[in-house]
Amino acid sequence: MSGRVSSAAADANASGADAGGSGSGGSGSGDERPPASRTSMEKPSVEKPKPSGSDDDEPEETAGKGHGGSGGRDAWAVPEPPAPSPLFAGLNTPRPAPVRPGTLWAALATGLLSMLLLGDGLALNILLVALPAALAAYFAAHAAGRRPRPWTLVWAVGGLALLAVPALRDASWPSFLAVVGAIALGSLALHGGRTWPAMLLGPIGVFNALATGPVWGWRGLRERFGGARGNMVTWLRALTVTALLLLVFGALFAGADAAFADLLGELIPDTSVSGGPWRVLLLAIGVVGALAAAHTAASPLQWDRVDVPEGRARGRAEWTLPLVVLAALFAAFNAVQLAVLFGGYDAVLEETGQTYAEYARQGFWQLLLVTLLTLLVIVVALRWAPRGGARDRTLVRGVLGTLCVLALVVVASAVRRMDMYVDAYGLTRLRISVMAVELWLGLVIVLIMAAGVLGARWLPRAVAAGAAAGVLAFGLLSPDGLIAERNVQRYEDTGKFDLAYARDLSADAVPALDRLPEPLRSCALESLADDLAEKDPPWYATSWGEARARDVLDENPLSPDADWSACRQVEAELSVR
Repeated sequence: MSGRVSSAAADANASGADAGGSGSGGSGSGDERPPASRTSMEKPSVEKPKPSGSDDDEPEETAGKGHGGSGGRDAWAVPEPPAPSPLFAGLNTPRPAPVRPGTLWAALATGLLSMLLLGDGLALNILLVALPAALAAYFAAHAAGRRPRPWTLVWAVGGLALLAVPALRDASWPSFLAVVGAIALGSLALHGGRTWPAMLLGPIGVFNALATGPVWGWRGLRERFGGARGNMVTWLRALTVTALLLLVFGALFAGADAAFADLLGELIPDTSVSGGPWRVLLLAIGVVGALAAAHTAASPLQWDRVDVPEGRARGRAEWTLPLVVLAALFAAFNAVQLAVLFGGYDAVLEETGQTYAEYARQGFWQLLLVTLLTLLVIVVALRWAPRGGARDRTLVRGVLGTLCVLALVVVASAVRRMDMYVDAYGLTRLRISVMAVELWLGLVIVLIMAAGVLGARWLPRAVAAGAAAGVLAFGLLSPDGLIAERNVQRYEDTGKFDLAYARDLSADAVPALDRLPEPLRSCALESLADDLAEKDPPWYATSWGEARARDVLDENPLSPDADWSACRQVEAELSVR
């Protein structure tokens, strides 16, 4: 009797399991409800794998019955993909809706502008190319139901502002930093997000869309115009007639008036046959980039869903002791710095036997490394900080706040030493760059201190915004112009000047170098004047710095007496000072 009861219970359990599997796999019996459609916010359910020898195994020939049959045991269902790791759970989003015509037209405009404008260097043209690409992303996001939020506008406006740096400065290195920063801010505007993974991993989604975006655009193009070839032919005829009319009447007007011909020559880009492959490549790059941005805006990766597990909390003594000892070391070093500051450098130099410049050069790079390591220590300490209650929070704030204050003194000492080094040897691109990095690290430390009081929810965005603002300010201040200004001032004060380094600066340095006396002025500007004379870029590839340098040289040409022998003599005189 007990065996029969056990067998009946086993059969009942098997039939209940089969009913559940039939309901989840397709249309089951009449009293079962169909499965609800899964939204983009729901995580996919994952079935646990069953052993190969279980009672639920079915022969392969019955595999088609689970989706349509209602009787008997459920057939094998198609296994769902394994669950994502907890770190990247919920990262992917559903496939975006088909691309809209506005997005396609904006992508095409981006490609055409890239083909026509980007072949002669970077200046205002890169900003002109970015505008239709931003419109493509906006149209795609609007079609997907996404609305711009305040931080989205901040990132978008900041990215476009960074692209104005190449239009203003002739130097390539601040322009390169500005373009990289613009790409980073663009990824933040497309993805959104407020966490550290969103700030650091956002560009990965844009690069991933370089492959998925064109496929998405081609699919949408076929869906919208595949059955309307007559409309496409109509559009092609209209565009052909328009181009023909512009070509004929434009040529006639250009032949009738020389001024109008010059205007057309300046406005219309050079599209010679020899540069055809390069122009086609630029067209493809522009279209693919715009479609990648639009696809990202329509279906962004949710980096805020990346779950970074917290570190294991340490005990108070284990966590506090290393940090307190480190803070004491910082305090001792800062006390020596304050003594040097108020006691003067002469006493220190007399004791160490170093020169003024050697003392400055020896300390800056070590202090820069100290600042970087301090930030790393703070990040690790926050990850392993004790989290037992209010007393632990007060302890963490007190210890790390003290360390941050001492680190700011180290930052000030590093900046002061670099200033001493510049006084002795002049300003260079490397020195102004590392000084800017040191100042930004000091800003990050201040933001960390503020986060300890106000909360850290806003900290990732603030650090990213601070970095973008620093890159923008660095480009707008014209580093090559600042280098020339500082070195010219040093020449006026001490008579020392690095002529070879001044020749390697960009056209942004011409207004400052124009203040030098002859023949030193002409020797410093000779190579820059030759570079400007060799190239004649169109208006959209000419920066404001280059145009200003041309005006300065036109108003005050180089001296004919500053030949090669005269410049060699000037350089020899400067080397002995």
